[in-house]
Amino acid sequence: MNMRLTTLCYIERNGCWLMMHRNRKAQDENAGKWIGIGGHLEQDESPEECLVREVREETGMELKSCRLRGIITFILPDWGNEMTFLYTGEAAGEPPAACTEGELRWIPITETDKLSLWEGDRVFLPLLKTRRDVFSLKLVYMPGGHLKSWSLDREQSPTEKPEL
Repeated sequence: MNMRLTTLCYIERNGCWLMMHRNRKAQDENAGKWIGIGGHLEQDESPEECLVREVREETGMELKSCRLRGIITFILPDWGNEMTFLYTGEAAGEPPAACTEGELRWIPITETDKLSLWEGDRVFLPLLKTRRDVFSLKLVYMPGGHLKSWSLDREQSPTEKPEL
């Protein structure tokens, strides 16, 4: 099994998260979605090193602090499986309005549920708001990008969509 390793960070400031609306790349599995800042680990790179590099590349900001919040295993039949190290953090400076991958915007944390998000993001974003411990989450997607099931800390999801 080949699993991609990635990082994802929600930079916090004044009750907002810095998020990216993926609307710039022609071939983008995240097209049209709002996501955090992050990307793929390079050879010999730790998750934290990757996160610092990705924040700098995508936003021009310097990460001041970060905290591991969760490890997410994505089962994605359309794109291949992925393990993501999920962080929250603080960064210095202001991002540009846009980068090569999308539009950057500070989104009030209380309004993230109104955005165009992946179904699995609707499972883990509430956990960032309510839990302080590190969690393990598995998200299983069907072909076409719809969430089939999820399990949190080895507990199986209900048969219906999660209401967190």
